[in-house]
Amino acid sequence: MSVSIVTSHGTFLIQLFYRECPKTCRNFVELSKSGYYDGVLIHRLIPDFMAQTGDPYGDGTGGESIYGPTFEDEILGRLSHDVKGIVAMANAGRNTNSSQFFITFRPCPHLDGKHTVFGKVVEGLHVIDDIQMLKTDKKQKPLKPVTIFSATVVEDPWKGEKLPSDCSIPEKPLVKKKTTAKKVKEQCLLQ
Repeated sequence: MSVSIVTSHGTFLIQLFYRECPKTCRNFVELSKSGYYDGVLIHRLIPDFMAQTGDPYGDGTGGESIYGPTFEDEILGRLSHDVKGIVAMANAGRNTNSSQFFITFRPCPHLDGKHTVFGKVVEGLHVIDDIQMLKTDKKQKPLKPVTIFSATVVEDPWKGEKLPSDCSIPEKPLVKKKTTAKKVKEQCLLQ
């Protein structure tokens, strides 16, 4: 099972670990099929570490899952952040997965047990390398925007199946939110 991600810097293919992480992969597949990730930016980039995306607001404070605001982790010992190109869920602590995910630029075993590893880039690693080379501002946002043009499901093990009754596709915001007095907790990775 795989998803093709077309970005402003090229295309890469993610192989999903749907047997090991069915809930996480179903969320990723359904959000991809609905166009939820289309137009989303890579909003956080740390060279020699990772690139984070999946927030429709583009600042790390937003995103929802098909299960509601958040859903539980699917962390397995045999799935590790052991190579470049690992795809895992960004979160704000245990069981706070939504739509945001990250891609590693190198092995990051210190993240094991903290984030659900649900895929791996199997084609287009040169695109990930190119993205890693971009300059960023002080908030780790790329100075040259990296946009996801489309996320296309290439192989779908749930093809033809309806969503479970307790699931729905979240609405994607049509406009960027304004800063409010109430700060939303940013989903961050532990470095």
